[in-house]
Parts: sequence; structure tokens; C-alpha cells
Amino acid sequence: MAGAQLAGERPDHTLQPTALLHEAYLRLVHIREIDWNGRGHFFAVAAKIMRNILISHARARHASKRGASPRRVDLDSIPLFSIDEPEPMLLALDEALARLEIESPRAYQVVELKFFAGLTFEEAAQALGVSSRTVKRDWEGAKKWLYRELQKGRTED
Repeated sequence: MAGAQLAGERPDHTLQPTALLHEAYLRLVHIREIDWNGRGHFFAVAAKIMRNILISHARARHASKRGASPRRVDLDSIPLFSIDEPEPMLLALDEALARLEIESPRAYQVVELKFFAGLTFEEAAQALGVSSRTVKRDWEGAKKWLYRELQKGRTED
């Protein structure tokens, strides 16, 4: 999962999959107040933690490019994705996902499970307690919604 999360990042990314996995593991073992609801739930949480680590890393790098002095980044405050413009697109995706979570919580969960955790439609359906057909419908709707949101952000620049 860590390798998949880093696959679309820029080639000179300073985080390696092993480092990302170790950081995520350290966060996971400190989670005490969670009632794990199966494999899908675990992978969703792990994917979110990894995405958050990468977002924090991107924000820190982006800040240092703007001339901000180096500072310690709080990796616990966390919200992956990359295209031709890795960090700006990553930050825009994070903002769009936050809006999707408010507008359609289940669609947001489907994106986490499918895209970030790499679960199949059937696995995501089991984790969410819905049919795989519902997950497919949510997935298609979320992709279209995110595309529109990201396009809006590009035209506003």
C-alpha cells in the first residue's frame, strides 16, 4: 500500500515506501480507542494515515519553497495523489476530499477504501455493510464529483 501511495509522486520524493510504512505503523500502534471492524476498516485507517503523512510532507516542502524557514511538521494533523504538479494537486485533492466527506460520507469512505487502501468492490462493500453494486455507484459518483471539484480549482487559479 505504501508503494502504491508513493507510485504517483515525483521521482525525487524523499520518503521511501519503507519509511512511509514505518511512520504509519508507529501511528497505528498508538491508536487505543478504536473498535476494529475487520480487514477493510484496518486498511482504510492505514491508507488515511499514509495519505496524511504525505500531505504533511507536501505542505512542509511547499512552505520551504515559499521561503519559510524549516520547521518541524506535526504529522498527527494529517490529510495522495499525484499528477504533473504533485504537491499542489495533492493539496487540492485533500481539500476536495474534505468537502466530499461532508457532502457524502459513504462516497468518501468508498474512495478511501478503493483508491487509498486498494480494496476490491466486494471488500469495500463488506467493510461498509452495503452491496458491491452500491459501492460501484458511489465510486463512479465520487470520481465524477472529485473531477469537477479539481477542475473548478484549476480554472479559479
